[in-house]
Amino acid sequence: MCGIVALIGSREAAPQLLEGLRQLEYRGYDSAGIATVHQPQQGAAALHCLRAEGKLVNLTARFEAQGAPGLCGIGHTRWATHGKPEERNAHPHLDASGELAVVQNGIIENYRSLREQLQASGVLFRSDTDTEVIPHLLAGQLRQLQAKGEPASGALLLQALQQVLPLLQGSYALAVVWAQTPAALVVARRSAPLLIGLGEGEFLCASDTPALAGFTRTILPMEDGEVALLTPLGIELYGADGGRRQRSPSLLSGTEQVVDKRSFRHFMLKEIHEQPETAALWVARHLPEDPGGHLVALPFDEDFYAGVERIEILACGTSRHAAQVGAYLLEQLAGIPANVFYASEFRYSPPPLSAHTLTIGVTQSGETADTLAALAMEQERRSLVADPSFAPRLLGITNRPESSLGRLVPHLLDIGAGIEVGVAATKTFLGQLLAFYGLALAFAERRVGRGPNREQLKTLVVGLRAMPQQLRQLVEEHDRRCAELAHRFESTQDVIFLGRGINYPIALEGALKLKEISYIHAEGYPAGEMKHGPIALLDARVPVVSIAMPGKVFDKVLSNAQEAKARDAQLIGVAPGGKDTEIFDLLLPVPEVDELLSPLLTVIPMQLLSYHIAAHRGLDVDQPRNLAKSVTVE
Repeated sequence: MCGIVALIGSREAAPQLLEGLRQLEYRGYDSAGIATVHQPQQGAAALHCLRAEGKLVNLTARFEAQGAPGLCGIGHTRWATHGKPEERNAHPHLDASGELAVVQNGIIENYRSLREQLQASGVLFRSDTDTEVIPHLLAGQLRQLQAKGEPASGALLLQALQQVLPLLQGSYALAVVWAQTPAALVVARRSAPLLIGLGEGEFLCASDTPALAGFTRTILPMEDGEVALLTPLGIELYGADGGRRQRSPSLLSGTEQVVDKRSFRHFMLKEIHEQPETAALWVARHLPEDPGGHLVALPFDEDFYAGVERIEILACGTSRHAAQVGAYLLEQLAGIPANVFYASEFRYSPPPLSAHTLTIGVTQSGETADTLAALAMEQERRSLVADPSFAPRLLGITNRPESSLGRLVPHLLDIGAGIEVGVAATKTFLGQLLAFYGLALAFAERRVGRGPNREQLKTLVVGLRAMPQQLRQLVEEHDRRCAELAHRFESTQDVIFLGRGINYPIALEGALKLKEISYIHAEGYPAGEMKHGPIALLDARVPVVSIAMPGKVFDKVLSNAQEAKARDAQLIGVAPGGKDTEIFDLLLPVPEVDELLSPLLTVIPMQLLSYHIAAHRGLDVDQPRNLAKSVTVE
C-alpha cells in the first residue's frame, strides 16, 4: 500500500516527484503530497509542502498553481490505514516547526503509545495517522543533538533517524527531508519495499520499479533494517547495527517499462488483451521444441525436485486462487500432496512441520507483507530443526524478480508478465497459472507412475503450446460479447459463481473480479455445495454463472446448474457450445480443451464480463475504491 518517492540532485525535484507518483498511483489514490527543500541564493532554506485529497491530478493542479521549488524532495500517494482519506491525513507529515517532513509506507503498530508520550510533552497533532509520530520524534532528537553543539548536517539527520527507528514497532519505508539540510535526505526500510535509483548526479528512491523506469535502470534495493543518507555526492548505506555497508547496484530487467495505456480505455482492458502475449512468451521460455530431454524448461537443477513429498503454498487474494489451481495440478499430475494456505492465517496457525516439504510463496508484486512474513517464519522454524529432511526449501512465484521475495527465497519463478497497473489482477493471474502448469509438469515427468504417463503429459504440452492463439481469439470474441451484455446487469446486486474441480478456483476468481471493480456482491462456491445452504439466496434477481467444461465433473455441474435454474435464477454458462449447454440462458462460449487446461480459458469471460459491467456503470476500473495493487501492510 502507499507509494513513496524521494529525489535529490541538480534539477527541480517536484516535476520528477509528481511523475514518480503518477507511476505509483496504483499503490494508493486516497490523497497525495510532496515536500521540497529550497535554498535561495540569499537567506535560509525553506520547506514547501503541498497536499491534496483524492487523485494525483488534484495535487498536480495545486503544484501548477503554487509551485514547490527545490532540488531535494519527497512525495507520497496514500492508501489509508490510520485516519480517513482527508487532506489533513495526507503525507508528508511535518513537525511543529514545519522544517521537517516525513513520508511513510507501512504501519507503526505502537503509534498510540508514542503519540500519548508526545502529547504529554506538549506536542500537538494535526492528523489521525500513525506516521505523524515520526517527524515529532525526529525533531526531539535533533533538538537534543543540536543542544550539544552539533551543527545541522545530513550526518546529524541520519544520526537522529538511527536513534528514532528502534522506537518504532511495525513495518515502514520512509523518507525524510529537513529544511536545515537542503542538500541531504535520509531513507529507511523495515518489512516494506524501498529501492534507490542511481542517475547521473542524482538519486531517486521509490517503493516500486515503475517510478524508476525512465529515470534509470541502475538500482540499489535496500534490505531490511537499512538506513541511507543521500546527497548529490553519493549514498551512505548503514545496517540496523549502525555499521557502514557496501553493496553493488543491479540492473532492472527489460520488462520494467514505463506504463502506457496505448489506445485502450483502461489499463485493465489493455492487460486482459495482453494475456495471449503473456502466454506466448511463457511458452517460448519454458516449452521450447527441444527442452534438453525434459518436457518443460525451468531454471532449477535436479536437486530442487529430489525428495519433495509435500508442498505447501502461501498466498493472498487472486494469487491464492492461482495457487488453488496449482495445488490441484500438483496433486493430479505429479501425485504430490499440496495444500494452499492464506498467508495471513499461516503466520499465526502454521501446520505441524513435516519432512521433505517445499514451501511456495505466490505474490505478483513480490512485496505482499503477509506472504513474505509467512515465508520468513517458515524458513526460521525449519532452520531450528536438526533433521536435514526438515530443512527449508523455498520457492517464490512473482512478476517482480527484483522484489523482496526475490531476495528472500533461493528459488524463483519469474512469470514475466510485464508491469500490470490495473489493481484487479488479470495477466499476472494467467502468468501465475502458467507457472504452476510448468512446475506440475516438471515434477510429474520426474515421478512417473504417480499420475498421467509421459504421453499424456506430452498431450498437455501440445495443448499449452496452442494456448496463445486460443486466448487471442477468445479475448477478441468476449470483449465484444461482454460489452453487449453489460447493460443486463444494470440493477444486479448479487451474483453467484459456480465451479467444480479445477474450475472451482476460477469461480472464486470470477466472483472476486466482479466485487473488486463493479462493487456488486458476488460469491464463488463449489457447485455441489449449492444445496447445502447458498441455494437459499437464489431467485430471479440473482444471476448464477456456472463453469461447465467437459470432463469428469461435466454432468455434475450441469445438474447443479439445473438446480439453480429451477429457482428462477438467470443462468449464465461458461462452457463450449452444444446441445448439453442449451440449458443456459446466456452462454459465454469457450473452446473444448482438456479439462486440466480449461482454467486458462474459462477465466477470460470472467475478467471481461466484470470489466464491462464496471465500465458500463461508469466506475474507476483501474483504481477501485479502498483497494491498492501491492498490499505491503498486514
